[in-house]
Amino acid sequence: MPNGSTKIIEEWYDPDRFSAGIDLYKANKSNRLIFTGGTSPFDPNLPPEGDTYMIEAIAMGIPKKNLFTTYPVFNTFQEAKAVKELLNNEILSSQKKIILVTSAFHMQRAKEVFEREGINVLPYPVDFKSNKSFYYSLKNPLKWIPSSSYFNQSSSAIREIIGRIIYRAWNR
Repeated sequence: MPNGSTKIIEEWYDPDRFSAGIDLYKANKSNRLIFTGGTSPFDPNLPPEGDTYMIEAIAMGIPKKNLFTTYPVFNTFQEAKAVKELLNNEILSSQKKIILVTSAFHMQRAKEVFEREGINVLPYPVDFKSNKSFYYSLKNPLKWIPSSSYFNQSSSAIREIIGRIIYRAWNR
């Protein structure tokens, strides 16, 4: 398939993780790429994102023998277990070390979850959400007025906080 022709672009509203993985591979920071098989319980007709990422990576010239994807997963906890299983059973790596590429706001929790599975993690955060100074927003009263885009950003933060609470409760 030509680059970008998977017809699932509506799910790719933020391809930073994929692009960073490709860049790390091309910079010889890793000799293989592992994509997780993230699926949506709300749209079961979409293939796991790992399958889509593999198609795109092959179209970008990455050899298929260096690409791996996990079985379908729904959350970070399942991703870590699936990656561990993949490392143990298919990659057969004696060194359980990965470069973990994920959104910056999610990195702390994801790193902890993967490390609990015995995987040595080198964090590589992407998709930083802040592009303006906090002080700038204090100086501009128009930034204090609620808007739908700010509610959307708050929703992401609230989901991450809930995730951290749940994962800590499971770990006790």
